Amino acid sequence: QLQASGGGLVQAGGSLRLSCAASGRDFSSNVMSWFRRATMKEREFVAAISWSGSMTYYANSVKGRFTISRDNAKNTLILQMNNLTPEDTAVYYCAADRSQRRTYTENNYYTRGTYDFWGQGTLVTVSS
Repeated sequence: QLQASGGGLVQAGGSLRLSCAASGRDFSSNVMSWFRRATMKEREFVAAISWSGSMTYYANSVKGRFTISRDNAKNTLILQMNNLTPEDTAVYYCAADRSQRRTYTENNYYTRGTYDFWGQGTLVTVSS
């Protein structure tokens, strides 16, 4: 139901734009997010966006470089990644919660357990 795409190989300092297309279900009223998992590491939070799109949340490691947005008319989630570094190399996953039009306390946006639907991941590799 969630299909991430847009990953690839890019040099340090470059940019990539990830997309997450939703199908089979309308996610326009759901909180959505991006997580990533680097080799030999746990999956970690990257960014989240409220169902309305009015609130966004970022991991400190990507703040100022990544931008999360959503196009509810297209049922699509976007992650614009700029000034990439080798430390950004990972498989990136999009996710959505199950609730409709729910607002969480801030910590919940960062938590894997908040999200019920997960995409299959797209690989981002940043070379030095």
